[in-house]
Amino acid sequence: MKTYTLNEVKVKLIGKVGTPNRDLFAYELQMDLIGKAIKQTRLERKMTQVELGKLIGVQKAQISRLESNTSNVTIDTLMRVFKALKANV
Repeated sequence: MKTYTLNEVKVKLIGKVGTPNRDLFAYELQMDLIGKAIKQTRLERKMTQVELGKLIGVQKAQISRLESNTSNVTIDTLMRVFKALKANV
């Protein structure tokens, strides 16, 4: 049985570095990690989604979407979230 490196598997499934598919994958992965980091930081600060939303002027639903999928968020909104959470960017 042939074994493959992680990089070989990524190239086969996602594409080579610099290709549109690979760039999209990397972008979506980064956005997912940002959402998870926001949620983790919010929970560490013992803050609800409602409380965070009030601090930055949005509804709870937007915070929920932000934590689960940050791909449709503006940099301004992200900066307000990080500021409200007193988190370093």
